[in-house]
Amino acid sequence: MIKRLYILIFLLWVGVGFAQKDTIILPSDKSSVLTERKISDSLNQKYAGEEFDYEVKTGESANLLSRAIRWFLNLLNNTFGFDISPQTLLILEYIIYALMGALVIYLLVRMFINEQFNAIFTKKAKSILDIDLSEQHIESIDLDALMNEALKSNDYRLAVRYQFLKILKLLSQQNLIAWHFEKTNSDYEREIKEKLLQSEFKKASYLYEHIWYGEQPLDEVGYQKTDIRFNKLKNLITR
Repeated sequence: MIKRLYILIFLLWVGVGFAQKDTIILPSDKSSVLTERKISDSLNQKYAGEEFDYEVKTGESANLLSRAIRWFLNLLNNTFGFDISPQTLLILEYIIYALMGALVIYLLVRMFINEQFNAIFTKKAKSILDIDLSEQHIESIDLDALMNEALKSNDYRLAVRYQFLKILKLLSQQNLIAWHFEKTNSDYEREIKEKLLQSEFKKASYLYEHIWYGEQPLDEVGYQKTDIRFNKLKNLITR
């Protein structure tokens, strides 16, 4: 047991000796002196300017439209001396985006819905009972049945429309006008030769346009008044 203890002490002594020989001793340089350096007060002025403003995002971060706008504005600035701030430039970009979006919506409406752009924001003048006059001749349409359906639905404006179309149908049947869906009421007025009939037609067409195209609200009492005007004109046509 004592022999083993001696061997262990000997091995520890040898290991410590090798460890001391492995240690690198750094030479002491007493001649070296550390000098404290101070930052100049003008450092912030020296490194001031756009080239040192790392918060500004330019170059590849701008899309093609932004670069095109900036190129155009820089051209104006160099030519006429216009100086536009970055905030104004951003507002101009938003305006252009809005106009482009409106143009896309307009084209989609004209392509897929075939309506005028302002029809999206205005009250629909067209009813499910309405007809497409470009697809069939007015004399082949049963306007009385359509008018009765409109009255059952209390759609008096649409009933006024059918009343006026009945007048045009009657004028066409009497060969007083040559009906065509692209003609205006003024065209039909000029085709009517009789002065009294022409005058009454002008009054009826004005009433119809005011109610239908002007989208004036109409109740049953108002409809009865317009019905009197249209019946008077019908009697003049068929006398």
